[in-house]
Amino acid sequence: MKYTKQLAVISLVSFAGEFLSATIPLPVPGSVYGMLLLFLCLCLKILKLSQIEDTADFLLLVMPLFFVAPGISIIDTYPQVKDSILSLVLISFVTALITMVVTGHVTQFLIRHGKKKGKKEEGGKRYE
Repeated sequence: MKYTKQLAVISLVSFAGEFLSATIPLPVPGSVYGMLLLFLCLCLKILKLSQIEDTADFLLLVMPLFFVAPGISIIDTYPQVKDSILSLVLISFVTALITMVVTGHVTQFLIRHGKKKGKKEEGGKRYE
């Protein structure tokens, strides 16, 4: 029953994101709105991580399965893209590299910001 409730919460937030995407006249996918809503709910303590953590971990575990069908579609369209395959591989490599670098910098910033915030809240003493 715990997993059903957690999945319902995640689905509700996702549905809200899709609703926002349909009502707000911006070219932003509903999944992005949903992730932003979930992030805000977690930051503002509207939702606790424990309320969705187990199901979210499971969804992350099975996420690679969702990339199988697009991968097969790319293989099926090889005859149409074979003339520009070098460009596609180069673009994929460069965007993956940029994504890793940006993600690394954002993560480092958040970790450093969290440590500074922890020191300020505990009067300069941090207990780990």
